[in-house]
Amino acid sequence: MPKHAFAHVDTWIFDLDNTLYPPEARLFDQIEVRMTAWVAEVVGVDEPTANALRKTYWAQYGTTLAGLMREHGVDPAPYLTDVHDISMDHLVPDPDLAQAIDALPGRKIVYTNGSEPYARRVLAARGLTAPFDAVYGVEHAGFLPKPERAAFQAIIDHDGFAPARAAMFEDDPRNLAEPLALGMCTVLVAPEAVEAPHIQHHATDLTGFLGRLT
Repeated sequence: MPKHAFAHVDTWIFDLDNTLYPPEARLFDQIEVRMTAWVAEVVGVDEPTANALRKTYWAQYGTTLAGLMREHGVDPAPYLTDVHDISMDHLVPDPDLAQAIDALPGRKIVYTNGSEPYARRVLAARGLTAPFDAVYGVEHAGFLPKPERAAFQAIIDHDGFAPARAAMFEDDPRNLAEPLALGMCTVLVAPEAVEAPHIQHHATDLTGFLGRLT
């Protein structure tokens, strides 16, 4: 992975879930249980049906919330508060990752399909609050989810960074297509590589990957 490929980058954008903490923490499992309960309540179906519908909304609309909003007119604010009301007990501080992020030249941003308050709780539990200059949640994109281009454009407009000088780190391959189209460098953070034209780099170990850039 050539260091010079990132020499122009002055804005570093990181997804949150399964990117800034390891998937083994299984934090999102807790969220999925609460999302399924919302689907069951709103749609009026049993739990297995609600769980299947949750996955369908995620695949079709980008997030379960987007599906609930478009199909059932759900108010996003109480939904986001409830589904993110989870335990952080499985998260541990990662000073090495904090140091690696802090050493990056320029501006560091978190952008998640979750909410900003939830993201800040995760960052605090991981000891990653200090390196970041801004934290953006789905509310900052008008509740439009990644992978929609309009969601990314909303964050670009809100923050003011130049996409051509930015890099996006994500665990979900589909969420890297629009960043590349907008001019960003793209990095998939995942145990296994995925071959796709919109994935330029692959990081199995985010701390090690970032360390090689500085």
